[in-house]
Amino acid sequence: MILEAPPHLLDTSLRLGVATLLGLLLGLDREVRGKPAGLRTHALVSMSSAVTTLVSLEFYHMVRAGEAGDADPIRVVQGIAQAIGFICAGVIIQGRGPHVRNLTTAASIWMAGALGIACGGGFYLIAGLATVLTLVVLVVIGAIEQRLFGKPLDDQPDAAP
Repeated sequence: MILEAPPHLLDTSLRLGVATLLGLLLGLDREVRGKPAGLRTHALVSMSSAVTTLVSLEFYHMVRAGEAGDADPIRVVQGIAQAIGFICAGVIIQGRGPHVRNLTTAASIWMAGALGIACGGGFYLIAGLATVLTLVVLVVIGAIEQRLFGKPLDDQPDAAP
């Protein structure tokens, strides 16, 4: 086990910080709309995805250097996606009743995980562009959808009977 600080501490801090910040941005939209998963949930999903990605990359480099057994970063990313799927399913199930609810929140949690993976891998441009596009979909397209189709914002059913 390695106990000393890695020589790339600044890069690692940046990757984790950006992942957390982008997750917070997505969570802010959910928080403002009173959804079950808000600021902290999105930030933690994004940051935990970045941590897992960073650790998998470290394992990969250790394998290449002959310091560890077998490690495959792609399988770790696959595991992240599956785990986030369970969180998303829980958010959807939470909205019980005759209507399917919280799909947009679940999708934004999924995106927070993808942003964490991108930041963990150091792909800031992809993460930044994806964050902007996600916020456009959540905020701008949501408002257009409400105006044009009279849909309530974010998976909310019409008035209760």
